Amino acid sequence: MFDLHGYGWTILDGARLTLAAAVVSAVLAVAMGIGAALLRLSPNRFANALALGYTTVIRGIPDLVLMLLIFFGGQIGVNSLVARIDVWIEARGGEPIGYLDINPFIAGVITLGFIYGAYMAETFRGAILAVPAGQLESARAFGMTGGQVFRRILFPQAARHALPGVTNNWLVLLKSTALLSVLGLDDMVRKAQYAVGATKLPFTFYLFVAALFLLFTSLSLLVLRTLEARAQRPYR
Repeated sequence: MFDLHGYGWTILDGARLTLAAAVVSAVLAVAMGIGAALLRLSPNRFANALALGYTTVIRGIPDLVLMLLIFFGGQIGVNSLVARIDVWIEARGGEPIGYLDINPFIAGVITLGFIYGAYMAETFRGAILAVPAGQLESARAFGMTGGQVFRRILFPQAARHALPGVTNNWLVLLKSTALLSVLGLDDMVRKAQYAVGATKLPFTFYLFVAALFLLFTSLSLLVLRTLEARAQRPYR
């Protein structure tokens, strides 16, 4: 019998945190991806180079290494800034702020969003380029403003083209939340590690976590494939 020795609900509570981190990270990644994609397509050479550098560097370094660099580098950077502010406050007789310990959830969400924003950027860039340029030119010829062209012509079609790539990025991002345990986040992987340390049953608890990830990715795939089918229906 599959016995979790009383740790089942604890791991499920960690699963809730895992899903929350994945959803918030995905929202941030989509926002950063759209912004970076627009910069990549911008006629401004500096903006284009900036976005190209971002996507090239992020996609060329392993996620775990980036997480450690951003988390610990960010912590050092924030506290270095706080130390300077404390000097200014103390010089005026105020109470110093002291050392700041960054919340693992916030740090993890920002880190994942920043990393997967680069992948989303290439997905959205390809989707925008897939929209026929003639349609955009025709819309402008009819007197549409830039905002109207984006809302009525560009965005609906680009979203349709981007859905398969967004689906793949979401699945990879969801699985990558397992890496957040190294930052101190009490997600289901870290909760499983606690259970393994107490019971010495690694196969049991890691198999349970693997089953939860498979469940989440399968449900996500079902929902996103349904959205893809609906988006493609008018064009069949």
